[in-house]
Amino acid sequence: MSDLAKQLKEGTKASHSAAENTKFVASFLRGVISRENYGLLVANFYFVYRAMEEEINKLKDDPVVGKLIFPGLGRRQGLAADCEFFYGENWLDHITPSEACQQYVNRIRDVAATQPELLVSHAYTRYMGDLSGGQILAGIAEKALGLNNRGLDFYAFPVIPDTKAFKVEYRAALDGLDLDQHQINAIITEANYAFRLNMYMFEELEGSAVKALMKMLCNLVGA
Repeated sequence: MSDLAKQLKEGTKASHSAAENTKFVASFLRGVISRENYGLLVANFYFVYRAMEEEINKLKDDPVVGKLIFPGLGRRQGLAADCEFFYGENWLDHITPSEACQQYVNRIRDVAATQPELLVSHAYTRYMGDLSGGQILAGIAEKALGLNNRGLDFYAFPVIPDTKAFKVEYRAALDGLDLDQHQINAIITEANYAFRLNMYMFEELEGSAVKALMKMLCNLVGA
């Protein structure tokens, strides 16, 4: 047994805080988000989770990665449902990964091929966030965009009704992984990079929001 969960939490505290304080996330938390930008976020997350979950499932027999597969934890199907809500029946024909999203996807594919234990970093960073703050974001998005509980499947965990208890189970699984301190240090380093990759996407989305606002203002001036 190790204290990987504790080391991950402590070792990524600054990165976690930095990600939460990007302009895009800060605006989101205040309920300031457009339907267009939220749709872009959902689309980007679809590509990220598709890559991550494909690679994790390929490694289901891996002595490290395989121990972090739990029923109901995957987000890809929920994100597909949300993409259909925002983009229509042929949604996959209408979305593409942004530049920052593609960088994130490429990193996931790379570590899966070369250092699969580093997938632990990406799984931890995303899933623990989804099970925690993600539940708050669902309520904010629903109210800000008037979704009436539609387009929010990403945040729903029907197979995991008690997310608090599940997080305890997930942390225990992390602590039970057979890893030495060198590997743990590498996982923490990668988790910090995973937060940075998320921040790149958020910063990119913030740029899209500013461009959309400038376009609207220009249209109003020219009207």
